[in-house]
Amino acid sequence: MGIAKNQEFEITIEDIGNDGEGIGHVEGIAVFVKDAVPGDVARIKIIKDKKRYAYGRLMEIIKPSIDRVTPICPHAKACGGCSIMQLSYDKQLEWKQNKVENCLKRIGGIENAKELMEPIIGMKDDAYDHAGDEAGNRILTDDRTLADDRILKSDRTSLYGGKIYGDRKLTADIIEEGFPAIRYRNKAQFPVGRDKDGNIVIGFYAGRTHSIIDTDVCYLQHPVNDEIIRKFRGFLEEYNVEPYDEETHTGLVRHILTRVGKHTGEVMVCVIINGDELTGLRSYNDDPVSLKTGNNRKKNGSFKVKHINVERELVSCMKDIPGITSIVLNTNKEKTNRILGDKCRTIWGSDTITDYIGDVKYQINPLSFFQVNPTQTAKLYKKALEYAELTGDETVWDLYCGIGTISLFLAQRAKRVMGVEIIPEAIDDARKNAKLNGIENAEFFVGKAEEVLPREYEKNGVYADVIVVDPPRKGCDIVALNTMLKMAPKRIVYVSCDPATLARDLKILTEATDDKNNVMYEVKKVCAVDQFSHSGHVETVCLLSKGDVKSKKIRVEFSLEDMDTDGFKQGATYNAIRDWIKEKYGYRVTNLNIAQVKQKHGIIERENYNKPKSSGSKQPGCPEEKIKAIENAMRHFKMI
Repeated sequence: MGIAKNQEFEITIEDIGNDGEGIGHVEGIAVFVKDAVPGDVARIKIIKDKKRYAYGRLMEIIKPSIDRVTPICPHAKACGGCSIMQLSYDKQLEWKQNKVENCLKRIGGIENAKELMEPIIGMKDDAYDHAGDEAGNRILTDDRTLADDRILKSDRTSLYGGKIYGDRKLTADIIEEGFPAIRYRNKAQFPVGRDKDGNIVIGFYAGRTHSIIDTDVCYLQHPVNDEIIRKFRGFLEEYNVEPYDEETHTGLVRHILTRVGKHTGEVMVCVIINGDELTGLRSYNDDPVSLKTGNNRKKNGSFKVKHINVERELVSCMKDIPGITSIVLNTNKEKTNRILGDKCRTIWGSDTITDYIGDVKYQINPLSFFQVNPTQTAKLYKKALEYAELTGDETVWDLYCGIGTISLFLAQRAKRVMGVEIIPEAIDDARKNAKLNGIENAEFFVGKAEEVLPREYEKNGVYADVIVVDPPRKGCDIVALNTMLKMAPKRIVYVSCDPATLARDLKILTEATDDKNNVMYEVKKVCAVDQFSHSGHVETVCLLSKGDVKSKKIRVEFSLEDMDTDGFKQGATYNAIRDWIKEKYGYRVTNLNIAQVKQKHGIIERENYNKPKSSGSKQPGCPEEKIKAIENAMRHFKMI
């Protein structure tokens, strides 16, 4: 009989998809249902029918799963930031552990993945401990930081909105009790705009859209953000500062970005503007001017207005918030989705804030890459350091090093550390951070890892005992992988934010053989870390050591002339794209299908790749459903 759009069905959710959506079946067809969790019995409405799979909208929960919880955030369903908050935290951890394991098996071909994996490292109640004072009130104990201390000294109920949770006021104690792993982010980026009635909205984009959900409180962010957003909203309204309009490329304020030092209590506010200075609008007789859209807005030319610089007023508004040490303007005049521009100007306080990971101190500016969950980052780097097995005599390469976060962590135990990063400003920060900590055994190089590493190895004879890689979501470049194999370090520690591309790269590293046909590397240990609680993302650390097992496979030669490297240059191999689609949608696509879609998006293959054998022959077109699936895979791997 089949299913069709707008039909409604009762369905039992059996599993979780790659992005955290629930999966059930109707007449043998997989249906993906956002906001559903395994064990739910629900009424759904089909919103997309793709023949072999479908998407459904959750209409009613007939019988909730025992693993379902009520999200603490009222915007959780609409906002894209906490996509699995409705799933109990223990089950979130279980799902993320399984997600990594499945990727290693299906994409990486690592059959013993389950045995290699250590238990996932989750978040405990790091902000609030279970200890109490003499009166029995819960207090902060050994995990307390300066930033947390400031929270404790304020009205804790008001910080969390004083909302009703069950029959009790929502206080920090109840949040700790019912919702672990919240308030962990040290960085927030709030888009600014107007709603259809012309009111200022500040918050987060709804999932897969650029529609802003107006937000007063985000439970993933540090509580100081609640006060910053409240004051900034009032500032925009009082001084008639116009939010940016993406469609018309007009207006001024695009985003407000905040950074918080967990261990120092220092707070940075950065306002991203479509201009060179922050201005408000006033009439020439200083009467207030309404900037609302629609009927409330004066027509152009009906009165005279003037722009006034309001940067001093912004400083007055923000500087008394506890912890504020830096107020910065960032200019981004481009018509782009990129949040930050390249130019920053400090209008009050310091250019940077400081924070610690372990004993290492870092200076952080608005453009710096710094892990957003400092509590889990310390655990992540500790695990990477454990896997590196440093004794003090090793030369270590840190590829994709950013501002030197891992490099400086490793330098405490290594003889010499060399970091590579493509962004010059990040390398400047890395060098400053090394000097800040008195670390003299760390050296940093500007450039692509796939260019610097071969150059230093082949031309300058630099070797490595240990190589640590922490690449972006698209994974390592094939040239970097090839050079790592040539350098043949004793250990490779791979830190990944995407288990699919991790598995792809591990497959290459573990299938490579030496000139005696021995496997060069074996995966020894894998550990997932819940770096992004209540979202579908997971961080993973993997240890590869030089193997001594006779290979029963065909020898793999890594020659760039013979290898298809387009997938790596553009974000993913053909195999990775095919495997991702097979796992998510349950059907296969061909290399020809992928090549056709890549060409559609301007990703040009090398000459004669997947072209007809003769000028008169024709190739079959790619079906529409496969085009969409391939495009979704390319978005997943950040190719488009």
